[in-house]
Amino acid sequence: MSRTIVVITAGLSQPSSTRLLADRIAEAVTTQVSARGESATVEVIELRELAHDLATTMTTGGMPTEAVKAARDKVTAADGLIAVSPVFTASYSGLFKMFMDVLDTDAINGMPVIIAATAGTARHSLVLDHAMRPLFTYLRSVVVPTSVFAATEDFGGGEGGSSLTSRISRAASELAALVVAESGAVAGFAPNDRDLDGPRRRTSGTEVSQEVTPFEEMLRGLGG
Repeated sequence: MSRTIVVITAGLSQPSSTRLLADRIAEAVTTQVSARGESATVEVIELRELAHDLATTMTTGGMPTEAVKAARDKVTAADGLIAVSPVFTASYSGLFKMFMDVLDTDAINGMPVIIAATAGTARHSLVLDHAMRPLFTYLRSVVVPTSVFAATEDFGGGEGGSSLTSRISRAASELAALVVAESGAVAGFAPNDRDLDGPRRRTSGTEVSQEVTPFEEMLRGLGG
C-alpha cells in the first residue's frame, strides 16, 4: 500500500535551510515506511509560492484561491504530515500561521505529524514545544514525541550534525509507525483507533446540525 506524506515548508529564501531540513525528514520517513513493507509518496507545499494567494484568501473573507484550495486538499488527503517553519520572533513564521489559519477545522484531525523548525541559534529550540506543538494539539493532530530543531551549526559536520541526524531518524520512525498503523511500535506512544481515524472533512459552508442549549437555560434555577 502506498502512503502519502505531505510536507509543509515555510522557508522564504532559496535555497532554504527550512526546505533542506524538510527534505531530510521526508527522505527518512519514506525509508522508515519502506522498512515496514509499504511505500510512501511525498508531496511538498512551498508556502513561499503561496504567499500572494494566502494574502488574497485572508483579505477576501476566507474565500480560497485555486492554489490554496489545491494545497488544502493535499493536506486533508494526506496519511501523514511534516510541518517545518523558520523561527521568527520566538515563534513560527507569519506565513506558516496564515496557511494553518486557512485549513478547514478538521483537516488534520487525528493525522500523524512531525513538527520541525530552523533558526540561526539553538536558543530558539523551545519554539517547538511552546508554539508549534500547542498549535497542532489544538487542531487535534497526533504529534509524534520527537520534534526536530536545526540551528545553522547543525547542518555542518561534527557533533551537531550527528545529533540532528539522530533526531530526524527517531522522529521519522515514530511517524512511519503511526502512518502504517503498527500499534505500539513507538515505545510509550500508542494512540487508539479514534486518534488515527478521526474524521477529516471540510466544514466551510456546512450547517451545524447539533442543537445548542441556550446559555440562559443552562443558568436557569441557579441563584446568585
